[in-house]
Amino acid sequence: MVRDLEQYSAWRQDVQAALQAYRQAASAAGLVDGASALRLARCGSRLLDDRLSVAFVAEFSRGKSELINAIFFAGYGQRILPSGAGRTTMCPTELLYDAAWPPSIRLLPIETRAQNLSTSDYRDLPAAWTVLPLNIEAGDDMQDAIRQVSLTKKVSVEEAARYGLYDADDADAPAMLDEDGQVEISMWRHAIINFPHPLLKQGLVILDTPGLNAIGTEPELTLNLIPNAHAVLFILAADTGVTRSDIEVWRNHIGAGAGRLVVLNKIDSMWDELRGDAEVAQAIERQQASVAHLLTLDASQVFPVSAQKALVGKINHDAALLEKSRLQALETALFEELIPARKDIIRRQLAFDLDAIEAAQQVQAAARARGIAEQLHELHSLRGKNQSVIAHMMRRIDIEKKEFDSSLFKLQATRAVFTRLSTELYTSLGMDIVRDDIDGVRAAMQRSRFFTGLREAVRQYFERIASNLDRSEGKTSEITEMMNVMYRKFASEHGLALALPMPFSLARYRQEIADIEAVYHKQFGTATLLTTSRVVLMEKFFDTIASRVRRSFTNANDDASAWLKVIMAPLEAQIVEYKEQLKLRFASIQRIHDATGSLEQKIAGFEASLAALERDKAQLAQLLAALRAASAT
Repeated sequence: MVRDLEQYSAWRQDVQAALQAYRQAASAAGLVDGASALRLARCGSRLLDDRLSVAFVAEFSRGKSELINAIFFAGYGQRILPSGAGRTTMCPTELLYDAAWPPSIRLLPIETRAQNLSTSDYRDLPAAWTVLPLNIEAGDDMQDAIRQVSLTKKVSVEEAARYGLYDADDADAPAMLDEDGQVEISMWRHAIINFPHPLLKQGLVILDTPGLNAIGTEPELTLNLIPNAHAVLFILAADTGVTRSDIEVWRNHIGAGAGRLVVLNKIDSMWDELRGDAEVAQAIERQQASVAHLLTLDASQVFPVSAQKALVGKINHDAALLEKSRLQALETALFEELIPARKDIIRRQLAFDLDAIEAAQQVQAAARARGIAEQLHELHSLRGKNQSVIAHMMRRIDIEKKEFDSSLFKLQATRAVFTRLSTELYTSLGMDIVRDDIDGVRAAMQRSRFFTGLREAVRQYFERIASNLDRSEGKTSEITEMMNVMYRKFASEHGLALALPMPFSLARYRQEIADIEAVYHKQFGTATLLTTSRVVLMEKFFDTIASRVRRSFTNANDDASAWLKVIMAPLEAQIVEYKEQLKLRFASIQRIHDATGSLEQKIAGFEASLAALERDKAQLAQLLAALRAASAT
């Protein structure tokens, strides 16, 4: 596993190095316009910030934490995550490595559930978290700190209901009360363990969930962490089989697909010294087939293992026990699905951006080559010509310059329209309207504590989002069409080789909002009556919905702002290039007219410039091919 992630990290570094070499060469050659610079920066950021997330989902007592210990932490010779009978992980727990933080565990108090902020929102509020150091040199001290994820406390029914953690109308609610009528809840809402483990240093993020009931009560899991995980391991136990809640969570929140694996844990409960190995293997295969049938999966996607025996086998270097635990087949499948799938995503994104960058670069290089060729043609035509002919050519270039300046005045009028449309775009895409919509829904929820009122408020909210995206898409289309007209005009009137402006689409953000809405409907869309506790839970879900929508619109605003800045970049680059060429042509002929320079020297100079441009093009083509080859490995 470490080798797999190290190879993946090395691949990313190789691609990043090739990208940096290409970017430096293109900049040095002056063949990077604003749009290309933006794309190159985005490619670099994507490679630098890339992480691989693996989520472990299971009901309590299925051996989930033990499986994490066996796969990732056996090299420490002890359990890192607490594991044992009953519930050991009480809050969603992320294990990762961030060099900006010391080894530590950050804990978000459960009381934050009473506020209108999601867990994602609190990530930007460091003061809200309790931070405990991790002494990685002392195993016992480290384990004591990590056991914080197991801590609980007793609260009143009213307080638990206020957090959305107690439903008085649930048939099982009385079983949650102790002899004093209190409810036991987790002390923490979320935990982030910053741990300098070799795998985590390579960009792996491990998510340990606190049980299936949390999938329905912790919106961050349902709407964000699990759907966005690159791999999800759904853990069942051989001694309990598949329960109804298992099936519901699998169908509604996970489902079959790339990187979605089912683990049938605790097969050691089926080991029987009174039966032969073949008979035990057949029993395990029958259980494996039964699980696959109930979850509508191929049996090859169900992995029977014994996490506990695998951990013991690794720690004690017992190869036979490790093999009998069958963990290695699961590890192989996990990383064979996880890493290639992530590589493919990065390759597709990189190829899309590189195609656009290469096209823009070719246009720029062609325009520059054409300008040099025109100057050479003019200089060659001056051989043997008298002063009157040279003066005529100077007048012709001067007229051409004035005509071009006249076109630039028209461009200023286009800029005014462009500014107006850009302002109008932000009336429907800007963050002010997002904030006002969220405040409006929360106010409506406060006015109506009934199901129909809550559902109508959220329904209208998603309708307004769709309408705002429609209007925003309309404005970007107007801007694109206006710029297309301007590009074609300059190309036809002045012979500029211009590719049409970079297109812009909000399709990605539409899909993100649609995914959020789909999860909401799964959770609340079929209910005909909401109890008081479900109303509280729905409000908590809306907090996370609002956070996700806010993040989507923030990203859409960033993309739109970047697009507006660079949509004119190719045209402006060509204008600067064309004006410079006119200036050079005029100056060259002027010097020849004044006999202050040699005609042959000027011709030699432009020929050298053309040769240098061809060398730059060849070098960039070579570096671009190397970059594509690095990403293809």
